[in-house]
Amino acid sequence: MLKVKHSLVSVDWLYQHIDESNLIILDASIKKVTSTNVPTTSVQIKNARFLDLKNEFSDTSAEFPNTMLSPEKFSEAARKLGINKESTLVVYDSVGIYSSARVWWMFKAMGHQNIAVLDGGLPAWTTVGFPVEDHQAYSGKLGDFSADYNSEFFYNYDNVLDVIKDNNKLILDARATERFHGTVPEPRKGLRSGHIPNSKSLPYVMLQENGQMKTKEEIIKLFKSIDVTDKKLVFSCGSGITACVLALGAEISGIKSTVVYDGSWTEWGTLFLET
Repeated sequence: MLKVKHSLVSVDWLYQHIDESNLIILDASIKKVTSTNVPTTSVQIKNARFLDLKNEFSDTSAEFPNTMLSPEKFSEAARKLGINKESTLVVYDSVGIYSSARVWWMFKAMGHQNIAVLDGGLPAWTTVGFPVEDHQAYSGKLGDFSADYNSEFFYNYDNVLDVIKDNNKLILDARATERFHGTVPEPRKGLRSGHIPNSKSLPYVMLQENGQMKTKEEIIKLFKSIDVTDKKLVFSCGSGITACVLALGAEISGIKSTVVYDGSWTEWGTLFLET
């Protein structure tokens, strides 16, 4: 039975294993909030299943976007996609590595470790001419996925209030440097600019080159450029999406003590009065 050995797989690896019986390919594409000119595509990787991150795998009743589902709701959504406990999951998006890392982190939080992100996503797949097909809704049988949620994967607002006073923890912000410093407006209308106190800037794009993750050595060097030694790392961004790219980079680097702030700046910038 196929299993992934790492959290990142290449398009060559996926192509070699595309017909494995327990492999499920998930298309987690969403529009980038910071761009109005993201190419759309009508195709998916062969055999892929569309995972609707915004409407099916986020709590749409929550105050802030992309809020994690309860384990029960998450299990239900996963089963509707035919995902089983023994499924090997490879998740990609149409940008490169953007929303796919969020889905990877969510499944890991729900106890499913047999999942990887496709390095370079759909652009890398189509560049080498691997097979695609028209988008189609999944209509197969239900899976038997059952979540085993680990709350240590996500922090909430109250957790972060404690973090900013703790010298043993460090918040890294994945947004662009200009957004971190508040020199440009936030893309979400009405959301003020700035950053969480005592946080540091590490834009997620610095971990990537042409939509693919940089080498392990390059990513380690980036983390070392910030004083992260012996600290628990808390990743934040606009709404919990690209914070997970930092989490992926940390895992590639061998950094284990990490957590994602689910509400990220959208929550903090709304609820907290001062930065």
